[in-house]
Amino acid sequence: MSEATASAGVFSRGRITAGPSFNRWMVPPAALCVHLCIGQAYAFSVFNLPMTRLLGITQSTPDDWKLTDLGWIFSIAIVFLGLSAAVCGRWVEEGGPRKAMVTAGLCWGGGFLVSALGVYLHNLWIVYLGYGVIGGIGLGIGYISPVSTLIKWFPDRPGMATGMAIMGFGGGAFIASPLSVWLMRQFSTPTHVGVAETFIVLGVVYFCFMMVGAAIVRLPPPGWMPAGYVPPAQSKKLITSSNVFVYQALKTPQFWLIW
Repeated sequence: MSEATASAGVFSRGRITAGPSFNRWMVPPAALCVHLCIGQAYAFSVFNLPMTRLLGITQSTPDDWKLTDLGWIFSIAIVFLGLSAAVCGRWVEEGGPRKAMVTAGLCWGGGFLVSALGVYLHNLWIVYLGYGVIGGIGLGIGYISPVSTLIKWFPDRPGMATGMAIMGFGGGAFIASPLSVWLMRQFSTPTHVGVAETFIVLGVVYFCFMMVGAAIVRLPPPGWMPAGYVPPAQSKKLITSSNVFVYQALKTPQFWLIW
């Protein structure tokens, strides 16, 4: 077998299966599948005005939700993003990216469906639970799982690897904003603003895309390094070569100052 063939795949019972070099370049698309979906969080504001007119349709009524109350939805989601990322970080490392991405997809997509029920019943607390708590947990787990996996595959280019994922997180809002407005326009009627139906469609679409990312993501083999990459003998300045257990890190002032 030639070196080129070996780098692309290996023979297994008459078939060629993808090798590490191929799998390495499948991880960025997997990360984008997740981050483009959860990046919708920064486009949630497009729902604020329509959700203040669920009953009045053309203008707010005394029984409609207030804009100040709706602002808590995004805040709760971001709080649970941070909490779930901190609490589940070790589980993501031990369980692997695929399990984490599936969990993130279930929470993120499920959060939209629960929120759609809250809009249908006109119960804001259900929306807080759906998008804020459940969706926020999906945000946190979905945010960290591709990033940690990319760093393992690209030890020679960690900045580029994490940048590719974060690019998707920002780009998700760029796509979700016009998409959400278009969907609400399609579902709206003279007696309905179309928010609940839009939540359902987004939840299903985002779940499917995140499952694609979970299906193609891979972890590198133990001890794997990119071809031609030699880890530096000495760490760069401000980069430690020591490992600190998570519970020990919590005892350091540096952790809390950064947090």
